[in-house]
Amino acid sequence: MTVRPFVPYPDKRLRTAAEPVPAVTETVRMIWDDMVETMDAMPGYGLAAPQIGIMLRLAVVDCSDKRGQAVKMANPEILHASIQLRKHEEASPNLPGVSAIIERPRAVTVRFLNEQGEVEEKDFVGLWATSVQHQIDHLNGRMFIDHLSPVRKKLLVAKAEKQRRRV
Repeated sequence: MTVRPFVPYPDKRLRTAAEPVPAVTETVRMIWDDMVETMDAMPGYGLAAPQIGIMLRLAVVDCSDKRGQAVKMANPEILHASIQLRKHEEASPNLPGVSAIIERPRAVTVRFLNEQGEVEEKDFVGLWATSVQHQIDHLNGRMFIDHLSPVRKKLLVAKAEKQRRRV
C-alpha cells in the first residue's frame, strides 16, 4: 500500500467527471488499498480517486471511531436523500488550509459496486452521509467550494493560494 500525492487545485482533473469502473478487478482493489492508506494518512473521512489523479469512479469512506471500517465503492450513485439537512465543516486536501460549513442531506441511500464486485445498496447517516456526498461530488468534478456563494468561494480560493505561496 502506498500513500499517494494529492492533485493540487485548480488542476483540471478536479473539475472533470471520472470514468465508470467496468468491473472490480485486482487493480481496482489495489487502488482502493492505496486510497485508504492515503485517507488515513491525512487524516480524513473519505477520498475519491480523482483527488489523487486517478480518473475512475472510486471512493472510500471511513467515519468510524477506530478506523479500519472503510467502505470501498465503485460507481457510487445516490438513490435517495433525506429532506432533513445537516451542517458540517468540510475541507479538501486538494485545497489545503481552508474549510467551510456545508449543508447537505442528513441521510442518503447509495448504490455501488462493493469489493466483491456485487451491486450493494447502503444507507449512510450523519458524518458518513456527508462524506459519501462529498466524495460523489469529487467523482462528478465538483468540490465543496462549489456549494458556496461566488464571493465566499473566491475568498477561500484566494486564502488557500496565499497559504500555498507561503509554504
